[in-house]
Amino acid sequence: QWMKGTDNSCMLVATLIATVMFAAVFTVRGGIYNDSDSRDIGIPIFLYRNSFILFVVADAVSLFSSTTSVLVFLTILNSRYAAEDFLKALPEKLIIGFSTLFISIATMLIAFSATLYIALERRFGWIPVIPIVALASLPIISFVALQIPLFLTCATPHMDAASST
Repeated sequence: QWMKGTDNSCMLVATLIATVMFAAVFTVRGGIYNDSDSRDIGIPIFLYRNSFILFVVADAVSLFSSTTSVLVFLTILNSRYAAEDFLKALPEKLIIGFSTLFISIATMLIAFSATLYIALERRFGWIPVIPIVALASLPIISFVALQIPLFLTCATPHMDAASST
């Protein structure tokens, strides 16, 4: 029951992240060139800025890792829940799911920070970068700190069972 509850919660979060990251790439900050005389029609205005490239890469990594996380959690949900699965297969899948969910959250915050920098760059320059990075690091650090005990719990059961036999 615990594994199903954890699995459902994490799958919901990963699905929400995938949905937001999918939508974010199509609502490009700054817009796109739409002058019918230009050969750049349909190309994002900020395409040649490093901060925009960081946003696109982080958005893509977040989308793909959250989708992977959803699929891993879905395989856990559809597992047969046999006793031997709880020793190795399910804890390994849970660790993979948590890891990809963590990557998804971290890269989502990187994409957000890059977008915020793009929005504030002209007015403030590099001044907001340090607070943005510091504030974006807080959820990542707290997620890691709160999930390490769960990660260790999932990683150790098959080691304890193997050492006792």
